[in-house]
Amino acid sequence: MKRHATSIWKGTVKEGKGSLSSQSGTLTDTPYSFAGRFTDESGKKGTNPEELIAAAHAGCFNMALSNMLTEAGFDPSELKTKATVTIVNNEEGIKITSSHLDLHAKIDGIENDKFEELANQAKEHCPVSAVLNCEISMDAVLN
Repeated sequence: MKRHATSIWKGTVKEGKGSLSSQSGTLTDTPYSFAGRFTDESGKKGTNPEELIAAAHAGCFNMALSNMLTEAGFDPSELKTKATVTIVNNEEGIKITSSHLDLHAKIDGIENDKFEELANQAKEHCPVSAVLNCEISMDAVLN
């Protein structure tokens, strides 16, 4: 199984603009830019690589945890995960240094210890966690 996305970039890094399109069509000529990546462009439509990594990490983690919960006999009514990807620019260059998962879950009949065990397993073993070479932390709350 292979998935793909395409980026088109025109111009210099700071003044140029790019667009992203994905195989599924969810992203179709979605804009991205230097300002959208490294400044707060509130209200402007577009995305950036770190936002897409955060979305992929949150989505992958939720699917992995849902699978683990189901296999353990639990029915997750809701898993809401916010992934926050941190990017720094220092003497070593621009680097993603961490991804933090904030999970709020509604799962009937599960004890907190089992919930934390399965959440940590999902954090360690979801495919996106495995591909990220950075610190991955998590706060998990069972509602």
